[in-house]
Amino acid sequence: MTVTTLTSDEVKAKTNEQVLTALETSGGGLTNGEAATRLQQFGPNALAEKKKSATLAFLAYFWGPIPWMIEVAAILSAIVHHWDDFTIVMVLLAFNAVIGFYQEHKAANALEALKDQLALRARALRDGAWSDVEAADLVPGDIIRIRLGDIIPADVKLIEGEFLSVDQSALTGESLPVSKKVGDEAFSGSVAKQGEMVAVVTATGANTFFGRTAKLVESAGARSHFQKAVLAIGNYLILLSVGLVTILILVGLHRHEHPLTLVQFALILTVAAIPVAMPAVLSVTMAVGALALSKMKAIVARLESIEEMAGIDILCSDKTGTLTQNKLTMGDPIRFAAEEDQEVILAGALASKEENQDAIDLAVIGALKSKDALAAFKQTAFVPFDPVTKRTAATIEAEGKSFQVTKGAPQVIMGLCSLTDADAARAKETVDALAKKGYRTLGVARTDAQGAWQFLGILPLFDPPREDSAQTIVQAGEHGIEVKMVTGDNIAIARETSGQLGLGTQIISAEAIFAQGMDAGHLSPRLEEQIEHAEGFAEVFPEHKYGIVKAMQDRGHITAMTGDGVNDAPALKQADVGIAVSGATDAARAAAALILTAPGLSVIVQAVEEARRIFERMNSYAIYRITETIRIMFFVVLAMIVYKFYPITAIMIILLALLNDVPIMTIASDNTWLDPNPVRWKMDRVLTVSTVLGFIGVIETFLLLIIAKVYLKLDPAQIQSFIFLKLAVAGHLTLFVARTRRPFFCRPFPSSAMLWSAIGTKALATAIVGFGLLVTPIEWKWIGLIWAYCFVWIFVEDAAKLAVYRMLEHRSVHHSRFLGFVRRRLHAPETTSSPA
Repeated sequence: MTVTTLTSDEVKAKTNEQVLTALETSGGGLTNGEAATRLQQFGPNALAEKKKSATLAFLAYFWGPIPWMIEVAAILSAIVHHWDDFTIVMVLLAFNAVIGFYQEHKAANALEALKDQLALRARALRDGAWSDVEAADLVPGDIIRIRLGDIIPADVKLIEGEFLSVDQSALTGESLPVSKKVGDEAFSGSVAKQGEMVAVVTATGANTFFGRTAKLVESAGARSHFQKAVLAIGNYLILLSVGLVTILILVGLHRHEHPLTLVQFALILTVAAIPVAMPAVLSVTMAVGALALSKMKAIVARLESIEEMAGIDILCSDKTGTLTQNKLTMGDPIRFAAEEDQEVILAGALASKEENQDAIDLAVIGALKSKDALAAFKQTAFVPFDPVTKRTAATIEAEGKSFQVTKGAPQVIMGLCSLTDADAARAKETVDALAKKGYRTLGVARTDAQGAWQFLGILPLFDPPREDSAQTIVQAGEHGIEVKMVTGDNIAIARETSGQLGLGTQIISAEAIFAQGMDAGHLSPRLEEQIEHAEGFAEVFPEHKYGIVKAMQDRGHITAMTGDGVNDAPALKQADVGIAVSGATDAARAAAALILTAPGLSVIVQAVEEARRIFERMNSYAIYRITETIRIMFFVVLAMIVYKFYPITAIMIILLALLNDVPIMTIASDNTWLDPNPVRWKMDRVLTVSTVLGFIGVIETFLLLIIAKVYLKLDPAQIQSFIFLKLAVAGHLTLFVARTRRPFFCRPFPSSAMLWSAIGTKALATAIVGFGLLVTPIEWKWIGLIWAYCFVWIFVEDAAKLAVYRMLEHRSVHHSRFLGFVRRRLHAPETTSSPA
């Protein structure tokens, strides 16, 4: 039977029973078979994405400033009947389109893989059991559970539970959360801020009120600071090329050369010099890097965050589940009003809900001698843990009687009960003593026949550090990253755990920094300095995390912050790299830049390492691209002015562009040096290194031109082939020099893809010159001379590169020393002369 859908007005007008009847479901949920049938009828619970036509995407590569220049060059070639030039120019145009389209398609597939891993999940009642399903598979009539931190995956009607506080500002613009109760509607895309309820799905996908599901993966089109810097380099290269081409045209016109031929050559030279492959290199490097991170169980939600990840120098890490195992072990209960240990544990278990899979609830229930002890009790109401109240509560029926149980922070539970001074003092001493040993504690209470709360006792819980945490913290320090522990536990527990992990014991309480009513985003310089020098933070509420991050950033640090709850979202958004840890709520994942799917700190360190490698590849590409433009443009213009002839032909320029594009695309998977320190964009270093290498290239090429013309006395056509082969061979060798700050023959060696693509394209260039394909052939002995010449000069280039890096580092050290000296002199205490 086909199920009919309900409009929002119909859902609002009907009772819960009427809605369940209309959707042909019940409180027991659907069967898997019914859900599959409805999924075929209603389709996935997601909006159909408007995907760009593959044909239009391919044709887009023939439209824009760079393709226009190539197309004009082709038209000019046809006008002057240079059909060889016309053919090669068209090949260049098609080649760039095919390469760009392929790389964009590859990057899109990588992003789709990440989106699949970031898909929203929901807990649905299928075949009478609660199970974890993808939100996209939800159908009208499904019974789902909504908890604190969940992004509501579809339009629903609430049918069971106490209350739900929902943030629906994304839908209605309301700044405050809205309280929901049984019978109310809740809409797709809103966030559960407090409470827990069961609901029936009334609309999915395009039929929801919001009209779309929450998108956790943001557009990959946003540009990071690094990408902007690289694109700025592209603009610089275009301006440089245009300036040199203008000189070339003016000199040509002065020599009465044919204007069309001159413009055609100048245009082709410009096309070869500007970074045609830059968009493809950028997209594939970022996407391949993100895919590599996903294999390490770290999913990049925003590609542009990779740059910030490479520069992290402060990591504020949650304790539970990140630094510790999040496997709570129960100690011996400390009894107060209870007569037996199991009485305290049973009351705590009754104030828990196993299906919520909460770590504390599972630890308490697991401490029962037998789960059969729960069979005699019926939980009629349950209030889940809330960060504000700091406790859970439940109403229980047994043997015709009703009572309440609660568990939570000991000081909160003690506040509900009427304790004697002696018991209150003993409880406080017990909590403090256990805290010093690294135990968390839960207070447990139960109402008596008169409804008064009785303090039954204290449950000690211990969460041991992860086995790899201490070593990972040492590795983070070796990478220039200072780890600061952030926990909601009290100072005693925080110090004990921090000491075990080697983080230090200078832990400060968040309450000591953030006074009541203080604006966490605008702290005094004194408090910011106190936060910067602390080794960890205890008794932290989620709103404090934002202030900690802001203070670190104001002190000049690139800061990462971990979080898992809905209230962590502001801090995760504010951080340079917000990290949603394993098991985080949907709301936290939506706010984060990096989403971990495996527990522990080691995943973050691995992600930082990979981000630095990605950064280094982009840095190498920038240096190589500037170097090649300077080398080709300045050489051609200089040769035109001095010897009054074109040292290479238009066809050769296009062939060089084609041969250079293939190896450079492999830089996305190149092996690269891992910088031990946080990395940031240093434009002065890139420009200095590339300029030195570029002008060395001009000198070595012009010297070879002199040898070919003066000493070997080759004719002009042979000289052009001579220079073409030199530029082809030396260009790829320069790529090996530019890709590392160490000697080019040392580790890390080039990846096999880069090495073999460079060898293949150099072999092809050699064959073109040796066999005279599209160019004038030269003797093989001269080809051998060119290869030997290039190999000699690669060592010269490498030595110059190393010297430049040493000079820059030396200057940086002296600069730092000079600044330190100035600071000391400015802050030196005033002294007075002693009396004579």
